Amino acid sequence: MTIGPDLIKEFSKIVGEEDVDTSPEGRISHAYDATQVQYKPQIILYPECTEEVSRILSICNREGIPLYPRGAGSGFAGGSVPVQGGVSLVMTRMNRIKKIVPEDLYAVVEPGVVNGVFQKSVEIMDLFYPPDPGSMAFSTLGGNVATGAGGLRSLKYGVTRDYVLGLEAVLPSGEIIRPGVKTVKGVVGYDMTRLLVGSEGTLAVVTEITLRLIPKPETCRTALAVFANHRDAGRTVARTIAARIIPSTLEFMDGSCVEAVEKQFRLDLPAHGAAYLLIEVDGGPEETDRGIARIEGICREEGAVHILSAADRTEGERLWKARRSISQAINRMGLTKVNEDIAVPRSRVPEILDYLQALARERKMRILTFGHAGDGNLHVNILTEASRKEEAEACVVEIFREVLRLEGTISAEHGIGMVKSRFIGMEIAPPLLSAMQKVKEALDPQGILNPGKIFPVDWSNG
Repeated sequence: MTIGPDLIKEFSKIVGEEDVDTSPEGRISHAYDATQVQYKPQIILYPECTEEVSRILSICNREGIPLYPRGAGSGFAGGSVPVQGGVSLVMTRMNRIKKIVPEDLYAVVEPGVVNGVFQKSVEIMDLFYPPDPGSMAFSTLGGNVATGAGGLRSLKYGVTRDYVLGLEAVLPSGEIIRPGVKTVKGVVGYDMTRLLVGSEGTLAVVTEITLRLIPKPETCRTALAVFANHRDAGRTVARTIAARIIPSTLEFMDGSCVEAVEKQFRLDLPAHGAAYLLIEVDGGPEETDRGIARIEGICREEGAVHILSAADRTEGERLWKARRSISQAINRMGLTKVNEDIAVPRSRVPEILDYLQALARERKMRILTFGHAGDGNLHVNILTEASRKEEAEACVVEIFREVLRLEGTISAEHGIGMVKSRFIGMEIAPPLLSAMQKVKEALDPQGILNPGKIFPVDWSNG
């Protein structure tokens, strides 16, 4: 439906006229995320408290207006794209760290807090919040919760859902719920907290998050291992995990990724490798020294042609800058990019790397791969000319089939959103998908909250 002057006035009374935007510029800037798929909202609202969110949702539910929660808009699945127009509800003004409780190892934050800002805030107190997506410098904790974001440290420490103790959230009806606890244990009723984490804003709008913290590791050691081929690097990953060594991070970068980073940022990385592993071990001093030495030993046994062990924190940060700059470097290559976020069991990493190389040769396309090899999660980037984009997208289906054959998943941390919704049936069987849809219908009978996401939609009808 069209949002006319009367409704705009009603929304303005809730958030204030300065927090309502219907300008053409505002509508364009909130029409897309990192996917670059564009659908303009009719109106953008910036709430500053839970009560405002509740009142906005009540109106949308009453009028049947689609509402799309949004954080930094950095998602890769179109999760915040307003595909049916309506309201873009931007949560970035709700950005307070309400409290940090060291004695009970938790913090309470609003959804607009930036991940990296929060990490620095707790580390000052010798505490640690491990989930660190590649977008941590600008992605919000609310967005991380919505997508169930992972990160570079998920191998050892887990992902966002492992650190969410409780939530405050607003249902589509406008009702406020507070699932979860502030204690280590709690089993009263259904685990609605875990249901909402990763639901991509389709069930409720999160307005407050209670996050588990852990003590900050004393030290860390970083190393970069260079390999002459992908398979040696893949075997190193599998052997490291099989040896019961759990580094905090074990990242894979193919040679083309490193070449792109060097061309753009000139970080003086070792050149001419086909595959690279970036390794970090943390803990007590003896633990980290022993751990990095054991992993470097496995790297040499599996054919590493060069190992660079960071001498200090500055050198370690240089190596990490290379890893965190890959997406930016690939985007600057001037080619059409189709990127996917897959995961396979750790032991199958060598197989999927072999498959991707073979597919690139067969289709005569560039496939650049990097990611969290230690937990089997790889980011696959198919690069080609714009005229061959459909061919690249056809490759995606083949990659998904191989991933599922290897007992993996078609989305490890980016979510389904709109861009992967047509593929969800490849992984989720009809009875389970139907059960998920029934949950959505129970909590959002009007279908106003982030419609057009997760579940398959026939876009050919408009």
